[in-house]
Order: sequence, then structure tokens, then C-alpha cells
Amino acid sequence: ASVDKVIKEVNPDAVIHCAAWTAVDAAEDDDKKAKVKAINADGTQNIANVCKQLDCKMVYISTDYVFDGIHDHPYTEKEATNPQTVYGRTKLEGEQAIKRSGCMHIIIRTAWLYSSFGHNFVKTICRLAKEKEEVNVVDDQWGTPTYAGDLADAIIKMLENDELPEHEGIYHYTNEGSCSWYEFAKEIVSLSGESCRVNPISTDQY
Repeated sequence: ASVDKVIKEVNPDAVIHCAAWTAVDAAEDDDKKAKVKAINADGTQNIANVCKQLDCKMVYISTDYVFDGIHDHPYTEKEATNPQTVYGRTKLEGEQAIKRSGCMHIIIRTAWLYSSFGHNFVKTICRLAKEKEEVNVVDDQWGTPTYAGDLADAIIKMLENDELPEHEGIYHYTNEGSCSWYEFAKEIVSLSGESCRVNPISTDQY
């Protein structure tokens, strides 16, 4: 009811839906699963329903976690989803809820977001590099680090496109290139100027 009330009072041309439960590991806890679904799936449904009523555009920030990660090539928008985590499943449910609502939408799947705001890998590694002599980081998970400012610019350009109704749907957006968490951490520490040593470990070891 509160979502419906606020969006109708604002009566926006577009809603950029960034809110989500993003703590992937914590989402696996049995006592948190219902809350994760309420935020990522049901909350998204609520927003989509109001956008449909107002004929308002909706941009939804989704994730690479809707895939299973078994391929070593970049996933395209046409590939089958197969989430392996509670986080991934509930974000996919959010995507599906938007489609069911019938609202005008753009779903953007992105990965490994970082910026100077909030909690993210870059800020965590910078903090640990100051506090510790060494850190262990997994080297068998690969992704595409993406600056949130670049994603924001892309969203604005999409919304300024007068042909949006013809181009609605799912898009993948990340910055160029890929690396492991270990390689990413090593570069972050190097650029920070700290002397912290970064050690590669496997996901199982972590």
C-alpha cells in the first residue's frame, strides 16, 4: 500500500528500481529466505503493478546470478537462466513479475558493481588493505567489474530514447573486460598504494 501511495503521489515518468537484498551468502539462511523473496520478488511486483497503472516506464537492475555460471563465455540476453542461489532465484522472480505486470520496462542485468557509495568489493578491499598485512581472495570465480556511474549513465541514455516502447526488454550491461576476484583485489591494492599481500585461494578454501 505504501509503494502504491508514494509512486502515485510522485506520478513519475520513470521508476529506476535499484532496491534489493544483495547479500548473496546471507540470503541462503533459512530464516532470511522469506525476507529476501519479499524484497527482491514481491517488492518488485508491487512497483511494476503501479507502473502499469500509471503507464510509467520501469527500469529494473538485475544480476548475472540469474545464470548458473558454468560457461566460460559471456552470457547473452537470449541464454537460458538457471540461478543457483536464493539471491539469483528471487532476482529472476523479480524479472518475471515485471513481465507479467505488462508495464513498459527495461531489465538490465549487470555484475560486480562498485562505486564510492554503499558497500562493495572495492571499498572492502581498500579497508582490509589498511588493516591487514595480507588477505585471501578467491581466484576461481570470474566476472566483469562494473562502475556504477557508467551504469547510471547508460540508464539515463536509455530513458532519453524516444523509441523505448519498441526497445523494451532485457539488456546485459557491464564494463569491458573480465578478471577473477583475486586479480581484481590485487589491482585494487596496487592502486591504493598499500603494502598488503593478496593471496589466491579456491572457493572451497574460502
